[in-house]
Amino acid sequence: MNVVLSLLVLYAIALVALGLWIGRHVRGSQDFFVANRSLGPGLLFATFLAANIGAGSTVAATGYAYRDGLAAWWWNGSAGIGSLILAFWIGPRIWREAKAHGMLTVGDFLEHHFGRDVRGLAAALIWLGSFLILCGQLRGAAEVLQTVAGVSLATGALLAAIATTAYFTAGGLLSAASVNRVQLIVIMAGFMLAAPMAMQAAGGFASAGGDTSFLRGTQVGWPTLLLLGPAFFLSPGLIQKGYGARDERTLTWGVALNGLALMAFAVLPVIIGLAARALHPSLERPEMALPTVLAESVPPSIGALALAAVLSAELSSADAVLFMLATSGARDFYKGFVRPAASDAEVLFVARVLAGVACLVGFLLTFVLDSVESALRMFYSIMVVTLFAPILGGLFLPRAGRWAALASMLVGVTTLVTIHAVTGGAGYGWAAPSLFGLLAAGITYLVLAVF
Repeated sequence: MNVVLSLLVLYAIALVALGLWIGRHVRGSQDFFVANRSLGPGLLFATFLAANIGAGSTVAATGYAYRDGLAAWWWNGSAGIGSLILAFWIGPRIWREAKAHGMLTVGDFLEHHFGRDVRGLAAALIWLGSFLILCGQLRGAAEVLQTVAGVSLATGALLAAIATTAYFTAGGLLSAASVNRVQLIVIMAGFMLAAPMAMQAAGGFASAGGDTSFLRGTQVGWPTLLLLGPAFFLSPGLIQKGYGARDERTLTWGVALNGLALMAFAVLPVIIGLAARALHPSLERPEMALPTVLAESVPPSIGALALAAVLSAELSSADAVLFMLATSGARDFYKGFVRPAASDAEVLFVARVLAGVACLVGFLLTFVLDSVESALRMFYSIMVVTLFAPILGGLFLPRAGRWAALASMLVGVTTLVTIHAVTGGAGYGWAAPSLFGLLAAGITYLVLAVF
């Protein structure tokens, strides 16, 4: 085992130990699901930002910069813009409802406004999509370990799955928020040191191809905002993390600072991707740009820290997905449909079991999906189209009722799948299949609300 791999393994063990230590305070589902609504602005900021900086924000974003240059900023920048909408518009309204009615999941919100059918359908669709993003995070972590030590993708993904499951199941949101704070420090330190060193090794901004278009590339650009912006103010995992805020002001400023930080962080993967294009112009896969630069093109000590930062990013996003899957499964499916009379202790036990099962499924999917990018795009598309109309409708136009919510979800997802199949996932021009699905869902809801 080489030195860098040894350090990464020790770091992962330390994260698990911290999660287990914090988890000893968890006594019921309120602690596990929403940290007993006790998170202050610092912890809320850390758990949001750590969850949002994952495989997409690091491995995929650097790969986009390798291909498209400056336009790759929009991958993370769009997430930051969406976070600001959550902070100032969506978040406070839904937090007030959650506090008033004791809501623990987005499914609770949907059932409150539209009934159990909408809750069940939304949970089912999000569950299916969430496995894809979990797979993406585990695969991103595996590619780091493969680059560092030559371990197989399967072995790397399995190690990442075990570490994430161990610290998350100990204490849910309470453990994850504390672990995320440590992960965030490592992420920021690693990327802020590695990016300028990589650019210096590449000969500077001009030599690395810094003259590319900012607004539009072949894969990313301003249209990315239409996909990722809504994903970051509609995500059940992020909304539920917001439930954990101790008050509205905490929610607003914690999430807003996360959004601003995301827009600033978006510059760093772009710098590394541009440097990788100059230093390693013939990479077989653009997604290998980040681990390759960190392993070969910066000083070993900085590379080790930055690789720990990438691993932190993947694990922190993976625990956010486990949070969404476990709590939704236990609350929305198990207590909502299977056993409505389940005790609090039983719901907590089921949530922990489902976290382990979900991570196993995510690991198995790494054998099916061949890239982080494809998994993330599929997840974001399904989530946005499913939740756009019922969440915004429930907050701002609830009188449309159950049938409007159900119809909007079904029409939206059907449109998404149809356009994706017809165009091979390309959409029409700058309009991706997800945009057509989102428009179809919104129009369906509005028509049924009026008539």
